[in-house]
Amino acid sequence: MVILSMSDPFAAMAQAQATSRQEELEKLAEEFSDPLTTLPQVFFRDDYSPANYGTNAQLNTFLLRAIVPRVPRFSLFPFIQLIRPSLELITVPTGKGSSTRTEFGDLPLFDLAVLPWPAEKIGLKLGIGPTFVLPTATSKIAGQGAWQAGPAVGAAYTGVPGFLAGFLFQNPISFAYTSPQRQPLSTMEFQPILLVHVWKGWYVRSADSTWEYGWRRHSPTMLPLSFGVGDVIVRPGLPPLNFYVTGEWMVYRQFAPTAFQTSIKFGLTIGFPELREWKW
Repeated sequence: MVILSMSDPFAAMAQAQATSRQEELEKLAEEFSDPLTTLPQVFFRDDYSPANYGTNAQLNTFLLRAIVPRVPRFSLFPFIQLIRPSLELITVPTGKGSSTRTEFGDLPLFDLAVLPWPAEKIGLKLGIGPTFVLPTATSKIAGQGAWQAGPAVGAAYTGVPGFLAGFLFQNPISFAYTSPQRQPLSTMEFQPILLVHVWKGWYVRSADSTWEYGWRRHSPTMLPLSFGVGDVIVRPGLPPLNFYVTGEWMVYRQFAPTAFQTSIKFGLTIGFPELREWKW
């Protein structure tokens, strides 16, 4: 009886530690996919498209992205700001055959302010701010050749443990061009986000597809869908890691002469929780 009574506290402690670790993994899985996360992170992704419309080439895009949160006391506004630049290295077709070339693409950037309402305790967050596209492409075929700016809105619901639902809406509009031949642009971009935690650090999600609708006549419209699986790894004294793989396919397209049919995305995210309150 004495041995049993002494083992009970240890069993309870082990159970509490296991529960705490599970909650940490669930929270990190959400934050790695949350469009309004305050977790500083660096994101790497490689998109491989073996089958494409308009070309026989196999296309590839390498994406490097950072999320830089700015806490209110170091921000220009009395809100948390989320700055997210994205750098792309893309393989583009040079014709309808299989020949390709690799170039740097345009640089998209948004700066969202996370609103203090509704209260985060109910699990709902809203963000609003501007989005930009800088014409940094190193060739004409790799970018849109236009300076663009427009509104951006994000939302995330995390009120149910192990579940995340949200979206990211952007609509960049061109206002200056790198050459007279470039066309005016106004494109609605909507990224739906859904994540369900499965077991330990494992989760399934649909969060990598962006629906595009061009407001101008004969502008491209594309509706892809994605489904992926990922795992969050927590290591003592080291930054948490997030690995995932996603399959994506084009469900609908119009006025898009070149677009992917199927794509496989491999992602790695490195989080830096200790920098969350750092003076950016």
